[in-house]
Amino acid sequence: MSESSSLLAPPSTWEEFTEGLWKRNPVFVMVLGMCPTLAVTVSAVNSISMGIATTFVLSASCFLVSAMRKMIPKEVRIATFIVIIATFVTVVDYAVQAISLDLYEALGAYIQLIVANCLVLGRAEAHAARTPPLAATMNAIGMGLGFTLSLVMIGGVREILGAGAFFGIPLFGPHFQPWVVMVLPPGGFFVMAGWLLLFSIVRRRAQMRANAQEAANRAAAETSGACHGA
Repeated sequence: MSESSSLLAPPSTWEEFTEGLWKRNPVFVMVLGMCPTLAVTVSAVNSISMGIATTFVLSASCFLVSAMRKMIPKEVRIATFIVIIATFVTVVDYAVQAISLDLYEALGAYIQLIVANCLVLGRAEAHAARTPPLAATMNAIGMGLGFTLSLVMIGGVREILGAGAFFGIPLFGPHFQPWVVMVLPPGGFFVMAGWLLLFSIVRRRAQMRANAQEAANRAAAETSGACHGA
């Protein structure tokens, strides 16, 4: 296979799945869905619950949008996507109420607001409406898991520092002095900023290593060409 044809080849199912975990993480790279990210991440339980709910809505709606993409008129595609998303959000809303009223009250209106989450509608419009069902679903699951992982990373830090526990399990004993700010709204911004800074440093170093490797390969190729010319 030539280089040009390989560049035009569609991404594999594995690449579709892993895209949202790191390369295009919804929270730490694309910075999407900030309302639930900052509002519900006061504990790891709330974080993983919201992440699972969003992952279900995202994957189910993207599958249905992809399966129906050739039947939906372009003029009403956004309205149709919203109706599909709202249907699955309603399913999640009633399911959470049936499972735990305490959790439902903790997540508040943010379950219903999944309908307006730009991550869900953006994936439906930008990806699912243009790709086959398998690729669209795998990409949506990867994005949902990346979103869930991000929420747990933020909520875990806030719960550890703000309550001295993780998933409700005490970590530091009775003498630990909680950082009250971490369970308040500013704590979400502080932790989010810290993770964004860390991700930015890691990505920049990876890019620098890639650039250095590319420069070394280019220099080696030029040296080899000069030797053959001589």
